[in-house]
Amino acid sequence: MQEVKDKIGNIELLKLQKTAFFCSRSIPASAVLKCYDWAIQQREAGNCVISGFHSQLEKDVFHYLLKGNQAIIIAVARGLKEKIEPDLIKPLEQGRILLISPFDKTVKRVTVQTAEIRNIMMIELADNITVGYASEGGKLESILKTTEKEIIRLV
Repeated sequence: MQEVKDKIGNIELLKLQKTAFFCSRSIPASAVLKCYDWAIQQREAGNCVISGFHSQLEKDVFHYLLKGNQAIIIAVARGLKEKIEPDLIKPLEQGRILLISPFDKTVKRVTVQTAEIRNIMMIELADNITVGYASEGGKLESILKTTEKEIIRLV
């Protein structure tokens, strides 16, 4: 079990129904719009989404979600930074953002190993899992095979 070792924001968000969103770094063009549409649906429904928001497509999904009012949990694959990104300050003050990490502040860089640990933590915390796209034979695909939770694949 991967535990949350550090946090910034509203810890109460962990009590909400959460959907983990994953997407590989390399994705086919056919997946992009489906992921954007999914993000808009989650935003409009007010659903809490947990993700690393690390790949470019995940960052785009975050951009769509941030325009709403629902809860967002950002799971980072390194220790939390002291300085908060400017676009997160207002949502943090509103209590709708939570940054979490399975690492303490001494872990400064994202690696394949830290991303894997972060992804396992997200799977354990999530009630539902949505995958925008997982590269066949990739790290994400192998991690997803370890869960018994239902996985919704957009592509």
